[in-house]
Amino acid sequence: MRIAIDGARIGSQADLHRVLAGHLDFGPYYGHNLNALRDRLSRDVERPLEIIWENAAVSRGRMGDEAFEALASVLVRAAAEDESNAANERLTVRFT
Repeated sequence: MRIAIDGARIGSQADLHRVLAGHLDFGPYYGHNLNALRDRLSRDVERPLEIIWENAAVSRGRMGDEAFEALASVLVRAAAEDESNAANERLTVRFT
């Protein structure tokens, strides 16, 4: 699966949580916080999965460096956990 996120529409952490929860069908019990996101990406999301955060600089500008870096860090760390997996069993993340 490939998910393209339009960073021009992401102005807060809550916005990104809503987008990912919708695309990945996290269900009604998703906590909408960084720990819940990491848990879901690390354990519950079917692979392969590619997340592309387009216009990431726009999101960073709207939400601020600290909030953006916190989200980006969760995505990057979850992808790093899969680096040794076969390509069809991997989460990959790109920022454009």
